[in-house]
Amino acid sequence: MQHAVGAPLPPHDPSGWAPGAGRPSVPPVPPLPQGGHQGSHPQPRPVPPGPPPGAPHPAPPVTGWAGGGMAPHPGSQHPGSQHAGPQHAGPQHAGPQHPGSAPPPSAPPRDVTGHVQLPPVSLPVEPGTGTATLAVLLIGPAGAGKTTVARHWAQRRRVPTAHISLDDVREWVCSGFADPQSGWNEHSEAQYRLARRTCGFAARNFLANGISCILDDAVFPDRPVVGLGGWKRHVGPGLLPVVLLPGLEIVLERNAERSGNRRLSDEEVASIHGRMAGWYGSGLPIIDNSKYDVETTARVLDEVLARSIASPPAW
Repeated sequence: MQHAVGAPLPPHDPSGWAPGAGRPSVPPVPPLPQGGHQGSHPQPRPVPPGPPPGAPHPAPPVTGWAGGGMAPHPGSQHPGSQHAGPQHAGPQHAGPQHPGSAPPPSAPPRDVTGHVQLPPVSLPVEPGTGTATLAVLLIGPAGAGKTTVARHWAQRRRVPTAHISLDDVREWVCSGFADPQSGWNEHSEAQYRLARRTCGFAARNFLANGISCILDDAVFPDRPVVGLGGWKRHVGPGLLPVVLLPGLEIVLERNAERSGNRRLSDEEVASIHGRMAGWYGSGLPIIDNSKYDVETTARVLDEVLARSIASPPAW
């Protein structure tokens, strides 16, 4: 029925019957959907109770979403598109992650000072090592030219290559330097071991950053734990040792051209050279550079290293 304008409406009863009237024999009429009408009177929409004054607004529920914002509703579309599904009641945001959402796992820190596994090397078409990343130990007696050859080889490679000389590192110690010329004792051996560890640390850092390195040292075959074994422990199993061993007369001539604590007595040079002869039959590649200049020796060294890459020596 019609009500006069301004007349108060009867109290609403969700069961669909008016007070004072008898209950109908038919079941109660369920509430209409939001926005529908019963007769000509709009039905009020139920409003859920809100939070008490001053309480923080609860975060909208998030299910099946690990991102920083809200999960898209299955029926919603991008703004401005035609859609028939409901819109979100609250604004989307990209704030901090909701409790319970796990952050993406981070990669473990890389240890750049441990032993570096060198990548497999494919030999180039031309002779030599090409652009391979290598760790080389050049062995030889005093006067063999190993420091000069190692530096020359490193300077002329097509890829970054560092040269590390054990004698140079030993002489970093200024006050209290234990000079082996004064006798090999516990102090000189301790400083030698310290210098070798320092060289190994530097070599691993270079290799970890893609820089090849060549080290030189007078390693004796009759002291494998102190010499070759120690280098293998500090640099890694990928180290390629090569022996530079010219004749005794050549070594004596080159030693005579030295000065300072790098120059040894002829007796000591002959003793060291004799001990180095033990490398013959060891399986390590040996270069006799008695008749080679520095450039030729560096080229032969590169060719020997290329063969060592194809067939690594057992040591």
